[in-house]
This record gives sequence, C-alpha cells and structure tokens, in this order.
Amino acid sequence: MNTFTAYYNFHFGSLDCVAFGSTCTAHNVGAFPTFILYNDGEEVKRFEGGKNMKDLSAFVEGVLETIRPGSRPIGGPRLPKAKDKTSPEFEGPEAAASTVEKPKEKKLTPEVSKDAKAPAKTKSPLKATTVKKKKPTKPTKAPSTPNPLGSSLSFTAESFQNLVTMSQEPWFIKFYAPWCGHCQAMAPNWVQLAKEMKGRLNIGEVNCDVESRLCKDVRLRGYPTILFFRGGERVEYDGLRGLGDFVTYANKAIDIGSGVKDVDASEFKEMEETEEVIFVYFYDHATTSEDFAALERLPLSLIGHAKLVKTNSALLAERFKITTWPRLLVSRDGRPTYYTALAPQDMRDFRKVLSWMQSVWLPIVPELTASNSREIMDGKLVVLGILTRERPDEFMIGKKEIKSAALEWMDKQTLAFQRERQELRDAKQLRIEEAEDRNDQRALRAAKSIRINMDKSEQKEVGFAWVDGVFWERWIRTTYGIEVAKDGEKVIINDEDNRRYWDTTITGNSIMASRTSILETLPKVVISPPKIKPKSTISNFEKFFFDIRGAISGHPILSIGFIAGMVGSAFVWGRKRLRRSRGGYFRLDEKDGLLGGNMNGKVD
Repeated sequence: MNTFTAYYNFHFGSLDCVAFGSTCTAHNVGAFPTFILYNDGEEVKRFEGGKNMKDLSAFVEGVLETIRPGSRPIGGPRLPKAKDKTSPEFEGPEAAASTVEKPKEKKLTPEVSKDAKAPAKTKSPLKATTVKKKKPTKPTKAPSTPNPLGSSLSFTAESFQNLVTMSQEPWFIKFYAPWCGHCQAMAPNWVQLAKEMKGRLNIGEVNCDVESRLCKDVRLRGYPTILFFRGGERVEYDGLRGLGDFVTYANKAIDIGSGVKDVDASEFKEMEETEEVIFVYFYDHATTSEDFAALERLPLSLIGHAKLVKTNSALLAERFKITTWPRLLVSRDGRPTYYTALAPQDMRDFRKVLSWMQSVWLPIVPELTASNSREIMDGKLVVLGILTRERPDEFMIGKKEIKSAALEWMDKQTLAFQRERQELRDAKQLRIEEAEDRNDQRALRAAKSIRINMDKSEQKEVGFAWVDGVFWERWIRTTYGIEVAKDGEKVIINDEDNRRYWDTTITGNSIMASRTSILETLPKVVISPPKIKPKSTISNFEKFFFDIRGAISGHPILSIGFIAGMVGSAFVWGRKRLRRSRGGYFRLDEKDGLLGGNMNGKVD
C-alpha cells in the first residue's frame, strides 16, 4: 500500500485512435481527446469539462475521493506549472503513501487538539511537506505566454499537429502561397498583427507550396485563407484584411479563452451599454454537464459577431420572463428574441442552435461592410441610411432616427404577425366546428391535422442598416446616384433580389433620415405592386436579361411549357422547310400524291 496505484487501485492509460481506430469506434469515441473512466471493464463516466490540467485534476480528485473518502486534501493538490518536470508535492512513493494516510490519523487521534493554538501554518502534514519541498521547484519557469516573440510562427505538418491540433491554445493562422498576389499584399499586415498580439495571442502561418498535404487536409478553398483554431475546432475569418480589422477580430478572439462568462444582473447591465447583441443562456441547478458542454462549443463561431454569457440570476429571469430552464435568447438593444426549441436534444444541437444564432446575430441597425453585405442585403427589403462620420451631430441623429424607425416597424410587424397567425387559427377552428356540426369524422380529422405554418407568411421581411457614404462613396454614387458630401444624409429602400430601389416618398421628395419619412414610405413599398415606382440598380440591357431570368425562376412550370412550345414550333417549321427542299422527288408517302402541294405547281 506504499504506492499511489496500490493505495487507490486507480490507473491511467491511453489509446492511439489512429492506430486502433476500430477500438475507438467501438467505444463511441467521436472527438479527441476523450477521457473515459472505466471500472471492471465497464464505462462509468465521461469527462465533460475543459481540456486543461485544473478541470482534469478536479475530475480525478472526485473519483479518488469516492474510492477512499476523506483521503484527499481539501481543495485538491497543488498543480505543477507549465513545463515543470515534477509535481510541487512529489516526495517519492513512500512519502506519497504517508501523505494520503496522515489526514486519517488526524481525524482519528484526539491528541491533535493540543496543537489547536499553534499557528495556522502547521494546519496539516500536507502543508508542512509543501513548504519543505518548495525549494527544488522554485527555479521552474512560469506558465508560457502566447506569442512571446511577437512573430508569426511558420508551421510544418508535425509542429501543426503538436501545437494546434493537439492543444487547447488558441491560434490565428493564415494559409498562403508565395505566388499569390493577395497573400503578398496581406503579408505586411500579418507581420504587424503578430507584433500587436505579442504575449496575448498565438499567430502562425502555413506555406501551402511546402506543406501541400497539410493544406489539403484543412480543405482550403483559396488563398489566402485565415482560420482561428482552439481545442481542435476552427472557424474561418471572413472579414477585411486591413491591420485594424485583424486586430479587432483578434481582441475578440482572446476573450473566448476563459469560456462562457457567468454574469449577474448588474454585470449584464454594464455589458448592454457597450454591446449591441448579447446571447444569454439561462440555467438552474438542474442543468446538466451535457448542456454546459454543448454551450461551450458556441463562442468560437460567434467571434466578431456577438457576446455569449450564461446566468442563473433571478432578476434577469424575471426581466426576460424565463419560466423554463435551460433557455437561450438574444438581447438586441434590450429587446429579447427567444430560441423557441426547448427539448433537451434541441438545446444541445450545435448546428441547430448556431443556425438560429446566425439568423439573429446582427444588430437592429448594423453597419453595412464588405464582410456582411450579402447577409444584410439578400432576401429582404433593406432601409439603408447613407450617413457620414465627418458630420458627427448629423451622424448620431441619423442613426438614432433610423433605429427608432426600426424598433417601431418591428413592433408593427410583430402585431401583424400575431394577427395573421390568429386569423389562421380562427379559420382552423371554424373548419373543426363545421365538421362537428355535420358529424363528418373525415372532415374533422382533416381540420384537426391542419398545421399553422407561418414560414409561408406573405409578410415582406424588412431590415435596417446604415453605410458610411464617404468610405463607400464611389459604389453609392454609381449605384444609387447619391453623393452624401453634397446631398447630405439620405435613406434608400433597397430590394437586392430584384435589383431595384426607392429613394423618394409618395410625394416625390427624397427619403430623409427621419423616423416619420421612413415609416410613411415603407408601407407603400412593401405592398405588391408597390405604390411608388422603383428605380433600377442595373442598366436597361442587363435588366432585360434579369427580367427573363426572374420570369423563369418565378414561374417554372409556365416557363417549361413556353420553352417546350417554342422547341415544338421550331421542329414543325424545320420539317416544313425540309419538305419544300425535297419537292422535286417522286414521293409515294406524301398525302397528296404526285400532284401534292410540294411540286411547285399551280394550285387552284
């Protein structure tokens, strides 16, 4: 019993899933690394916490405490620092056995109370041995800091595996080719980024001409590709490639290293003053480790978009009317939007939750940039404020007015949505009552099976955004004919799907950056057909082909019939031409025989 393994009958082992893939599959290992506790060959428990020394130690300590209750030190043992070769409390097998048994002696021996007045330093034998053995471990280095040299580390396949894939450390890595012009243009900014992130975030790069196999495994779509890695997971950076854009993204990426932050009501209120979009995860005492593990996967995909926090605050639950746990919502300017799926499997479904988050992670009035332009403009009408930061007062007033219009329009749309849903419910109830009055069981079953599906609602989706009219001056001038420096702040309503826009009210005046002007114009634009004539963002020549394509995609069956008719007409016309060309031959199979109409003779 003088060794750790003998005393606890607890052993550590490892399995290489590359060499023994079938064995790992048989044990349902789907991610690496995976830690599983076995007893007598049967799986007991899986470790679900963070893959770091502190969480792993807490897991093991809990298991050891169940094996021999009261044998483990309160608060757990002191953990070694990064790159230490020995444990701070290591004294060899004999001392280790005596260390774990001494707490028992203290518990059973009444004479220990004689030392009650002694200084707190000698509270336990474990503490005493810690002080005694501190000297040999003093020269060990402090935990390594990320990016100590302020440079971008060039990876090989082997170093990438060791430092990125098998590590929990975050890395911001570019994949490039030396001959790529965009890569060459970006190179100085990447070097400067590494200097800016010295001691804060690891920066790296991979030359895909040299490490072609590694780049193939990563499945790149082009050069340069920039990825952020952490704990075996990754997310692609799709923003602009200026130094400021890189630094902003990197600063937000650093925050996720500590996991999902737990906040109370006062901390959340402070966050609302600086963050436009905040996802909030409400939990209680019954929330499981599986729920928290699923939650910890989400922050990586939210970098640069929104904050994610968790809370068990009763005040916040009361404010947002939370009655079931766990629950997920997004707060945009204090207005909540709820994740409606409540089943446990839906709350843990990473793809489903992330898909919902992507649909609501934009602020109520976001700034239109190159990276989010498609997300903002496609599939909806967009009220776009053309503003400029060069006139701060007008800029702040314009943004405030557009946001006020957006919030009021959202309220109206919510009421319209509820009204439309209630009308559908009333229609369903009428069918049910009518079937019951006629005692028609078949009609009753059909009426009850009707589902209220609001996905097919005819309500036109409207978004709101603003754009810097000076920074994007050329695009705005050539597309919408507006120069903010001369014309001042303006608003246009854009329909990207149909390549058209509106820039005037029903009276013919320009739409101004004011709540009244916007809300008076929108209802006259969203109806079909719109009461205000739109303008086109493309030339007449392009518009001709665009309208043809739109007609085909909008009416596919009619389009197929029309094309089939055209092909058929062309075929018949071709056959007639062919017959005329063969008119000088004697053909017994012709309907009119020798004197038929194909002999070029006179026909009475």
